[in-house]
Amino acid sequence: MKTILASRTVTIPPEVNLAVKSRVVTVKGPRGTLRRSFKHVKMETTRVSKKTLRIDVWFASRKELACLRTICSHITNMIVGVTRGYLVKMRSVYAHFPININVVEDKEVEIRNFLGEKYLRRVAMRPGVTCEISKGVKDEIILRGNNLELVTQSAALIHQSVLVKRKDIRKFLDGIYVSFVGKEVEPSS
Repeated sequence: MKTILASRTVTIPPEVNLAVKSRVVTVKGPRGTLRRSFKHVKMETTRVSKKTLRIDVWFASRKELACLRTICSHITNMIVGVTRGYLVKMRSVYAHFPININVVEDKEVEIRNFLGEKYLRRVAMRPGVTCEISKGVKDEIILRGNNLELVTQSAALIHQSVLVKRKDIRKFLDGIYVSFVGKEVEPSS
């Protein structure tokens, strides 16, 4: 059964400039610009007012209705990204061999001595993602960026580079794990 009309609205803050042309959404804010294409979804976008965007899906099946809320969430994540940004904290966990982590020019992570191996693991960050080692907490990496998907994908690449192979993962818990995912808190001025 098809739903004749389904609509959702996205609220736009005053410091954000949002433009939609041919189902390509561009969001500009104080931290930068994000652009995303939604051409794979049959939808209609309408600027209702200066701070409201309405997304309509006509004659939608159940899967197309599910896409409606997902698109609104993507646009909301883009708005949060250009206003506050995203932050992911990762901690290294080891039982015996300490994992050495080095950051090369905020764009690449080098991992040494994982399970005592001599192999050097290099993980390049996705574009727009910066990386640093935490000053206050031992064995912690902090990833920052405007695009939520790229920041979390960089964290996933780091996590996947140190997976334990050919051993019992219940016993060998060594690795680098995500400890926090959230919005970056702006410093109060």
